[in-house]
Amino acid sequence: MTHKAGFVNIIGNPNVGKSTLMNAFVGERLSIITSKAQTTRHRILGIVNGDDFQVVLSDTPGIIKPAYELQSSMMDFVKSAFEDADILIYMVEIGEKELKDDAFFNKIIHAKIPVLLLLNKIDKSNQEQLEAQVQLWQDKVPNAELYPISALENFNVKEVFNRIIELLPVSPPYYPKDALTDKPERFFVNETIREKILLNYEKEIPYAVEIETEEFIEDDDIIRIRAIIMVERETQKGIIIGHKGAAIKKVGMQSREDLEKFFGKQIHIEMFVKVNKNWRSNSYQLKRFGYNNKK
Repeated sequence: MTHKAGFVNIIGNPNVGKSTLMNAFVGERLSIITSKAQTTRHRILGIVNGDDFQVVLSDTPGIIKPAYELQSSMMDFVKSAFEDADILIYMVEIGEKELKDDAFFNKIIHAKIPVLLLLNKIDKSNQEQLEAQVQLWQDKVPNAELYPISALENFNVKEVFNRIIELLPVSPPYYPKDALTDKPERFFVNETIREKILLNYEKEIPYAVEIETEEFIEDDDIIRIRAIIMVERETQKGIIIGHKGAAIKKVGMQSREDLEKFFGKQIHIEMFVKVNKNWRSNSYQLKRFGYNNKK
């Protein structure tokens, strides 16, 4: 039996549904999803295995013009997604007319690998708008196969996945056949807590936060977790904790519920808030948190 395997990398502007699509393909919530832009900071792999195929999906941060060191590092993850892709998924949403970076767009239209252009959120459009958008993107990216989809409603997702399998090169698997992702457990603890902070706090607070899981101790029926919430200023620390600790307690309860579903075990979680001044602009700190992938 011939085995196919390859890297399928998803790129696009912030908030177009890249993480929703990846989770729909994988069947697990590997990437966090909120209505806020720049939710995904890392390049996250999700692996889908069949008897004769392995699809290694890569969710990347939304393409932006970097304003500080963290965002530059996020864009490095996007650049790396071009370098090792066997198939490129370029994702746009209804109403969009351009990618926020001309250099990236130029790479897409001159790509030598198959490009699937997914027009997402079509559940929010009418037939006339959809037809106009299809024509616009067919003209802009003539080298791409275009699929109107709704990642949230699972419309046309299976058809796209079947096409991916057809396009995969013949290859042995890159990862063990029971692997779901390349990230360790602590990464998903960090991302779950960060998602709850994105959902519960306003303005700059969620973007100034990084999570570090200091302890992850797993027994037969319980996992004990100790996590540090890093912020950049003392005022942010007070906001995260909230009046009499109410805000951080809410984040802890919501995180515990999601982590119990993810790991299938009882979770005991302790959270502490520390100030780590200007970590988003500090190369050493970024490397420590797994962002700075420059050699």
